[in-house]
Amino acid sequence: MSAVNAAEAYTPAMTDFRSNAVLKSVLKWGLWAAFNAFALYLVVVLYAQQQTAFALLGLVVTGIASYVFISKRAYAHRYIYPAVAGMLIFVIFPLLYTVGIGFTNYSGSNLLSLQQAQTYHLQQTYVSGARLPFTVHRNDGGLRLQVAQPDGSVLVSEVLAQGAEPAQIELSLSTADSSLGEALPLREVIALRKQLEQWVFVEPNGELLRLYGLREVAAVRPLYRLLENGDLLNNRSSERLTLDTQQGFYVDSRGNTMAPGFTVYTGWDNFSRVLTDPSIRGPFLQIFAWTVAFAALTVVFTLAVGLVLASLLQWELVRGKAFYRMMLILPYAVPAFISILVFKGLFNQNFGEINLVLDSLFGVRPDWFSDPTLARSMILIVNTWLGYPYMLLLCMGLLQAIPRDLYEASAIDGASPVDNLLRITLPLLIKPLMPLLIASFAFNFNNFVLITLLTSGAPDIIGATTPAGTTDLLVSYTYRIAFQDSGQNFALAAAIATLIFILVGAMAWLNLKLTKVKV
Repeated sequence: MSAVNAAEAYTPAMTDFRSNAVLKSVLKWGLWAAFNAFALYLVVVLYAQQQTAFALLGLVVTGIASYVFISKRAYAHRYIYPAVAGMLIFVIFPLLYTVGIGFTNYSGSNLLSLQQAQTYHLQQTYVSGARLPFTVHRNDGGLRLQVAQPDGSVLVSEVLAQGAEPAQIELSLSTADSSLGEALPLREVIALRKQLEQWVFVEPNGELLRLYGLREVAAVRPLYRLLENGDLLNNRSSERLTLDTQQGFYVDSRGNTMAPGFTVYTGWDNFSRVLTDPSIRGPFLQIFAWTVAFAALTVVFTLAVGLVLASLLQWELVRGKAFYRMMLILPYAVPAFISILVFKGLFNQNFGEINLVLDSLFGVRPDWFSDPTLARSMILIVNTWLGYPYMLLLCMGLLQAIPRDLYEASAIDGASPVDNLLRITLPLLIKPLMPLLIASFAFNFNNFVLITLLTSGAPDIIGATTPAGTTDLLVSYTYRIAFQDSGQNFALAAAIATLIFILVGAMAWLNLKLTKVKV
């Protein structure tokens, strides 16, 4: 092929290549612009709804995404960005949000912002005059309202356009002698209620009437008026409600708080209560000690039972190993909540099979759910049953990796089975098992389902000002403060959750250091 022909063939190819490159560039920047426009729209919507924290999160995630997918320097990071974004959204943000709530008075009584609380109070109304009966009539292609006055006269509204926009429309009332026809039945008035509630009716003397129930209108006036310093004045009683930014409430002259309250920054008050208030500090420390003991004892008991059973299944004289292995692992296959509910019935004091057997053999009926020691023992028994199959599987696999020559050599030296366990089996098992034991400890440290389904934290700790039980773990204790029995004190629960995070983080770091695990 001549140079001229090659050049002629090369020119269209280059043109197509450049056209495709331009098209890809346009699509790339178009998608980038569309993504950012949509993300910024969501950010603005969240900010308009006063969700500043979520709007800031969206802005950060969007900004990082734009930088990673546009910048050539961050090209390699785009493959791990989804994981980073997931960590920001589901780990770091909830953690920071929880810590932030711990520095406020956020609770079931203080859910709103100051502006929302003011709006709620300013929307309260009172009836300043007589309640007047009314009827609704269809007339002249629309609706007309007839209001009976105390002196026997009748006021009739102008024609109301049915289906008008839901806005407050001032309509003058005037007397009418002509018949309006038959009044609408109650079911039709109910269907028109939302529309009627939007209208304001003006009497000839200037009094404003609003719908009050389904049969009456009344002069309804705002109950409160906002003053310049943020206080509220009661238009009916002239009482002043003082804005208290320390408590997060409006307070009347007698010191009573007016619900709903609003969220305010309280500093270290919640953390100080946990550490200094005896009625909170005592139960917190007691529950913390029980949580650590429960998690540690569960690991010890499940490991002991799993290791013993795994060793027995390794014994050559045992026949039917496959059957025994299947039966011993079976509890692991049953959903945990089913096993927990079954054990809850078995431990029932009056009708449970365990107490029936103990009563027939020894004449005792232990109160498993009312006595703190027995309740904790029951929890450990149930959790050991639920957890030993996991340890059994681990030990069965690790035992197979131990050379048989070691046991044969120890047999020649006259070692007992206990010597084999302490000098050969455990030293060779404990190192590969340690990360899994730490994971098991961490799981049981937050074993919310077991406590909730089996005891619900009972029996309660006497003298505690927060809902606290002797069988509560820290996670169930925090849950009860936030969502049960205590007025939904989210801020105090967030402060306790923050302290739990610090304690668990310190314990995890200490475990990693003691076990010399590289991180």
